[in-house]
Amino acid sequence: MTLLSRRSLMGQAAFLAIAAAAPRLAGAQSAGFDAWLADLRAEALAKGISQGTLNKALQGVQPNPRVIELDRTQPEFTQTFWRYMQPRITDERIAAGQVQLAANAKILAQVEETYGVAAEVLMAFWGLETNYGGYMGEFAVFEALATLAWDPRRADFFRAELLNALRIVEDGHIWPEAMVGSWAGAMGHFQFLPSTFLAAAVDFDGDGRKDIWINTTDAFASAANFLVKSGWRGGPPWGYEVAMPANFPWQESGADNRQPVARWQALGVRLPGGGNLLHPQEQGAILVPAGWQGPAFVVLSNFYATLRWNNSHLYAISVGHLAERIAGKGPFKAKPPAEEERLSREEIEAMQSYLNKLGYDSGEPDGKVGPKTRKALRAFQLAQGYPADAYPTRAIIAALATLVG
Repeated sequence: MTLLSRRSLMGQAAFLAIAAAAPRLAGAQSAGFDAWLADLRAEALAKGISQGTLNKALQGVQPNPRVIELDRTQPEFTQTFWRYMQPRITDERIAAGQVQLAANAKILAQVEETYGVAAEVLMAFWGLETNYGGYMGEFAVFEALATLAWDPRRADFFRAELLNALRIVEDGHIWPEAMVGSWAGAMGHFQFLPSTFLAAAVDFDGDGRKDIWINTTDAFASAANFLVKSGWRGGPPWGYEVAMPANFPWQESGADNRQPVARWQALGVRLPGGGNLLHPQEQGAILVPAGWQGPAFVVLSNFYATLRWNNSHLYAISVGHLAERIAGKGPFKAKPPAEEERLSREEIEAMQSYLNKLGYDSGEPDGKVGPKTRKALRAFQLAQGYPADAYPTRAIIAALATLVG
């Protein structure tokens, strides 16, 4: 099947899924949305949300088909390291971050003194989340959350977030019509979910409201507070780029294998150019997000704190690197290849199926390279004498297909 035909089929599948959902959404009230909303109102009242808040926040709310569409949409290809980094770490975003760093220097210094989170780190999160407040979403949060809470796919999670959003309004931090954000209900300068707001938002300027939507003072402090609650600590960086020896035991790479950095030094890992590794007594892991032939990093504790913000290795690296660039440091020493191999979800599903057939349990084939798939792939690579970096390639998939027959 050609790439074009795969794309066409995926486009047709997405269209059919949305079309199938449309009648249910269009007839939501007659099919039970009103009853569902009445039950939600009753639960909120029992939790101390006033009738006035419920009326203001939920008046006229109906399921939004576009929210369902976005929730169902999945990328056709797996994300690659350089394709992820290049549109996010741009000269324009770095320069804008430096402008914002200078413009907000006074308040950022106060936030750093209070929480220990460096100013350039906050600028990096801000830049990646909303382009420094330039785009904070266009969906009415109560409509988006009600849609996702009513839809059965992740109903419990989003019902809790909807109740949390009502609590935010009840406590007087914002009025419902101003609560605008992403299709999934993330809000404000740093795209907090309502639960994150309740756990970490602070009134840093003391005006009686925790305002992450308009007030950048509260937004910066809230982001810093959330990072600290996630395990962020001043001192060591998120990590740094390294040069790998040819004989490195690649089965020891991966974010789940944290060792004293001194151990990686003993195995021949060095800074680009040959220098000794930094922070040798810290616990760190070797990460090869593009496989053993791509760039490599030692990742430290603040990398893992970032994963609690967004559980993506590529996101965590991009935040850390953007912070470095805003602070004036240079780009990665590794250079992108002329063309980066991109695997389709269909190819990943095939790989998972092959691994399962050969006795390497990768779970139900879903086209996603999660922890279980990486573990199965690494075991296969070890058994077959490949560098065991747990990174899928077409060559590996071809070898699997040959063995399966």
